[in-house]
Amino acid sequence: MKSWFKEWFNSPYYHQLYFKRDDKEAADFINHLVDHLQPSQDSLMLDVACGKGRHSIQLASKGFDVTGIDLSFESIQEAQKHESERLHFFVHDMRLPFWINYFDFAFNFFTSFGYFDTRREHDNAIRTIAQSLKPNGVFVIDYLNLKVAEKQQEPESSMQIGEVNFTITKWSDENHLYKKIIVQDPKTPTPSIFMEKVARFTLVDFTEMLKHHQMEIQEVFGDYQFGKYDLENSPRLIIVAKKIL
Repeated sequence: MKSWFKEWFNSPYYHQLYFKRDDKEAADFINHLVDHLQPSQDSLMLDVACGKGRHSIQLASKGFDVTGIDLSFESIQEAQKHESERLHFFVHDMRLPFWINYFDFAFNFFTSFGYFDTRREHDNAIRTIAQSLKPNGVFVIDYLNLKVAEKQQEPESSMQIGEVNFTITKWSDENHLYKKIIVQDPKTPTPSIFMEKVARFTLVDFTEMLKHHQMEIQEVFGDYQFGKYDLENSPRLIIVAKKIL
């Protein structure tokens, strides 16, 4: 049986539903990030769960050497259309080792983490990222802020995009946030049903997972403008950690 993210992220409906995640949004965030981190021009960067590569493309446009990895074959196929001498994409499962002690920076953007069933699998993903970094390498993870996400959770909503109707149901339990997406497309005889599932990870959880792999949190921000993190009100949980050996 395929994992939900393999089914959903390889579906054209996924990209249709989230079409508003545009290049300007990615560019603005990357500009803030680069201004803050001040990476040297020869920095090697890893974009983990890069999707179609919108953040990777923005980083490479600034002259950095960027490698993007993602489990979705279709997304990587699309991303590879933008490849250059300084921009590379590979189909790869973040739970499995990648290049070791190679990168100066690793990034995981837009809640592209927390998708697996067990803590061990998530721990394996953090291990992959930690191992990929050189000593003193920097990891930035951009995750949802659980408190705010639950507070703003709309139990059911629907939207029409072109001829396709999306009905979205959200709920949670003690371990995960869930989203069921029912897609009604006049081109198909029956509705398609997809799931999303994201682990209920807090700053404490990430602190523990990162520490286990010799990474220490340096800074925490609460939004894409790098405002102070507030547990009750911040829309995001953005963590900057360093590999300490």
